[in-house]
Amino acid sequence: MPSKRKEIPQAPEDFNRFLELKNVVDSVEDELLVIDGEYRVRLGNSAALSKFKRTGKSPIGQLCYQVFQGRDEPCSSPLWECPLQKVLQSGQTSLVIHPIRTAGVETYFKVTAYPIRDKADKIKGIVELRRDVTAERKLETQILKRHHQLLVLNRISNAISGLLDLDTILKITLDNVLEIIGGTIGGILLLDAATNKLYYRVQHGLPTEYVQEVRISLGEGISGRVVQNGEAILLEDISKDPRTVNPDLISAEGLKGFVSIPLKVKDNVIGAMNIASHAAGRFGMDDLSLLNSIGNYLGVAIEQARLYTRLKQAGERYQSLLQHALMAQEQERKRIARELHDETSQAITSLTLNLQACIGMMEMKGITDTDLMGKLKTTHSDAVNVGREIVQLMKELRPILLDELGLPAAIHRYAKDNLQTQGINVAVEFDGTDQRFPPEVEITLYRIAQGLIGNVMEHSEAKNVTIKVNCDASACELLIGDDGKGFDVSKLTQVEPSGRGAGLFTMKERARLVGGYGSIESKPGHGTKVTVHIPLAQDIEDEKDKSADR
Repeated sequence: MPSKRKEIPQAPEDFNRFLELKNVVDSVEDELLVIDGEYRVRLGNSAALSKFKRTGKSPIGQLCYQVFQGRDEPCSSPLWECPLQKVLQSGQTSLVIHPIRTAGVETYFKVTAYPIRDKADKIKGIVELRRDVTAERKLETQILKRHHQLLVLNRISNAISGLLDLDTILKITLDNVLEIIGGTIGGILLLDAATNKLYYRVQHGLPTEYVQEVRISLGEGISGRVVQNGEAILLEDISKDPRTVNPDLISAEGLKGFVSIPLKVKDNVIGAMNIASHAAGRFGMDDLSLLNSIGNYLGVAIEQARLYTRLKQAGERYQSLLQHALMAQEQERKRIARELHDETSQAITSLTLNLQACIGMMEMKGITDTDLMGKLKTTHSDAVNVGREIVQLMKELRPILLDELGLPAAIHRYAKDNLQTQGINVAVEFDGTDQRFPPEVEITLYRIAQGLIGNVMEHSEAKNVTIKVNCDASACELLIGDDGKGFDVSKLTQVEPSGRGAGLFTMKERARLVGGYGSIESKPGHGTKVTVHIPLAQDIEDEKDKSADR
């Protein structure tokens, strides 16, 4: 008798669809949950349910806030906003990044909730996709941190390349370093070449009395070791380190995390930068690497600033010596002019008078020796001419009017005697020149005017010249302009072998020696205008700094 085969009942169509849907959702790598409007979990894929295998309890049919958050009521601020509520209220997809801290480890989940609608388009629940984005979050944090570090490094780089004052460079660098790595206290120590000891050049957050007194020998304390060995030191808690120079200060200030890096120029260590925090373990290897890079930049900046300072001081000494040389030259001119006046000029005058007397005596006695009379008259004429030349030479060496009547009269007389005799009209204007000025100012302006008037006579082919001197409590300004042929200022970059340009460059150098400056405006066919500005008041910083090495 044939056996009867048991028929397997056909699965309902809805069940087949459910199996197909289950296979689809299980293939999704992200955790997938279906939650209804009553907060109950209706469906979960393999990724979501695998977390519950160890407990043997399924989340299906359970309240989501109890299963996933261990709460007695739906999630709300400040924990985090419930995505189900956001979707039900807005009808839109919701996305949140949710931090979860377990056993001291913080992880991040990105939760995306999509609305589930029925045939009447009413929202009955949500599909929730959960993805662990801890790695992405950490990467994003690192990128933001690196971006912030680059911004700070850029600011430090700008400070190094754009500034030449050492203290300003150090302060900007220290402030930016404290900001970038979250330090609260810090300082930059430089090595004194004379004593071979470290001292604080700039600092932030340390007691002033300590900073002023501290001197650290090489190999002493943390900083001394860093400079001696050229290697950075990173400490989790400096208060526990026996190498510290001043443990009482560290205890009083509550210092914990600490890092000290060397400041290098090539292979030479010239100082150290210390950064401290009130939190132990505040600094890590990333901070140390960054600070070492900053230390290398800073070492170069310090060396550049020192070279600039030495160059500036050398320039100031050169200017001072040159100014003394010019003043000594003027004094020597004055002495020679006085000797010419007191001795040579009087001797020539006496010779002229004696020759005139001899000629008169011969005429009175009727002596008719024409050869002798001719020689006496020629000699007398030569003596008169020599006397005139000596007087002119005395004026060139040291104008008497400058000493007796001052700057305006001396410039006016010199211009009148030299320009008007050449058929050049002279217009003068003086304002604020009633009082006398310092000798170096008067002689500088006079010599510059003398040189410029000589240029007008020799090169300009001018018909009219304007001379103005305006002075106030702070400065004197000399302006000399002409309507001559002019020239291209851009082509006059140095003194030519012929000597062309020497007068203008000398003018600028003379003005610079007394703290002033000059400018030249000229175009071919449009004349020339030269302006010279000389300050009368000393610079405040020069007044303060009277040290021997200034």
